[in-house]
Amino acid sequence: MLDTIRHGSIFELRLNRPPANALDPELIGALRRALVGAPGEGAQAVVLSGAPRMFSAGLDVPALLPLSRDEIRVVWRDFYALMQAIARCSVPIAAAIGGHSPAGGAVLALFCDYRVMADGDFTIGLNEVRVGLPLPPVIHAALERLVGAHQAARLGMAGLMIEPREAHRIGLVDEVVPMEQVEEIALHWCHELLALPRRAMMETREMGRRSLVELFERGDEAREIEGLVERWFSDETRGAMRALIERLAAKKRA
Repeated sequence: MLDTIRHGSIFELRLNRPPANALDPELIGALRRALVGAPGEGAQAVVLSGAPRMFSAGLDVPALLPLSRDEIRVVWRDFYALMQAIARCSVPIAAAIGGHSPAGGAVLALFCDYRVMADGDFTIGLNEVRVGLPLPPVIHAALERLVGAHQAARLGMAGLMIEPREAHRIGLVDEVVPMEQVEEIALHWCHELLALPRRAMMETREMGRRSLVELFERGDEAREIEGLVERWFSDETRGAMRALIERLAAKKRA
């Protein structure tokens, strides 16, 4: 469910969990381990990619809905650990967003250094409120870092999904290119960085990403996770998630 493709010193970590690269506990853990381990295996930069037309559908709600309270708590702890692994990644990391990127898919991209998205009839956004979940504070802060307070509030509050060119206009993604060029452009961005004087580039990168790292140094993680667990099992959220599962099932039947 996760392929590692080596382009010299650039490692491409490609999500490979058909049909939608939805994030279940196994994929969350595999991606975190790969990110943490890549620099030690020789990676000087990382590209995170997905399938054509679908980067990642986010958390696998149908798989997670039956889990117990303790199991969901572990899932959220692991997802926070994955976000932190991206934020703390010791080498430059680019997201190659080849298609749709809702919810957790967009979250993965938020914590990267650079985001290249495919042009076309795709959408990206933080639509958690549409399944009854408030946007976790750490994710809202990462969104605000990219697009500013007003746009973060607008996108998060309504759970908006926006098309690539709008995402580029407001700063949610850095480039919009034809779908077949997404990985190529992300790799090119990495190559350009690696051609710079390394120490100067890396020290400047560290300064620029300090606010991301600090999101995981506030001591609020346990409290945020407990709040998400409580909300996960609320009647409102369970009802919204069941409705989502029914819509997905109807699409499959159609």
